[in-house]
Amino acid sequence: MTIARTDVELARDIAEEAGALLLAIRDRGTERGKALGDAGDAEANALILERLRAARPDDFILSEESIDDTARCAAERVWIVDPLDGTRDYAEGLDDWAVHIGLAIGGRPAVGAVAVPTTGRVYTTAQARCAARACPVPPRMVVSRTRAPALVERVGAALASTRVGMGSAGVKAMAVVDGRADIYLHDGGQYEWDNCAPAAVALAAGLHASRIDGSPLVYNCANPLLPDLLICRPELAEQVLAAIRAAR
Repeated sequence: MTIARTDVELARDIAEEAGALLLAIRDRGTERGKALGDAGDAEANALILERLRAARPDDFILSEESIDDTARCAAERVWIVDPLDGTRDYAEGLDDWAVHIGLAIGGRPAVGAVAVPTTGRVYTTAQARCAARACPVPPRMVVSRTRAPALVERVGAALASTRVGMGSAGVKAMAVVDGRADIYLHDGGQYEWDNCAPAAVALAAGLHASRIDGSPLVYNCANPLLPDLLICRPELAEQVLAAIRAAR
C-alpha cells in the first residue's frame, strides 16, 4: 500500500531527485557551457512537473521553465519551482546552485524544500532551525560573486558588514539558515520561483523574511516578478530595514 506523503515530504523528495538528476547530467559530459545549463533546466523541469502532477493533480504549478497558466491566479495552492537556481554556476562547474520546490497556499510561502546537491543537503520547512548563536559583529552579508546591486553595496557599507560571495539565491538564503551568514539582501531581478522555497524555509527556521520595505512576501501574483527580498537573523531585521530606508 502506498503511504501518502505530506506536502513537505513530497517537496523534499522531488528536490532531492531533481538534484541527483542534475549531478548526473553534468557528469555525463555530453554538454558544455550554455548547452549544459539548458539541458539541466529542461530535464530537471520535466522531472519536477511529472512528479508534482502525479502526486498533486489538482494543484497548479508555476515554474521558471514552463509556460505560465494564468488560471493559477484563482487557485489556493500553487507549487512555485525553480528546477535549477543558478544555471550559470551549474554550467561553469561551480558548486553553489540549488533546486527550489515551494508551495504557496493563499499567497503565502507555506512549504519549501531547497536542495544544494553538491553538498548533499536538502533544507525543508519541516526541519529548518535558525542557528543558535550570538550574531557576530560586524554581521556577515552574502552577496553575488560578480556584482552586487547598488542598494546592497550601500546597506553593506552602512552596516560595516563582512561580505561573503556566493552564487544562487537559494544557496545564499540557506547560508543564513545554517548560520554561515547573517543577512541576504537582494534588490532587482528576481521572480517568485527564485525565492518562494527559500523564503518558506527561512520563515520556518525563525528568520526574518520580507520585501525590502518590510512588507510580507506574497506569491501567486498575476505578474510573478518579485524583485526584492530580505532574509536575515530576526535580531538584525530592524537595523537592516532602517539601513535600507536610509540608502534608498
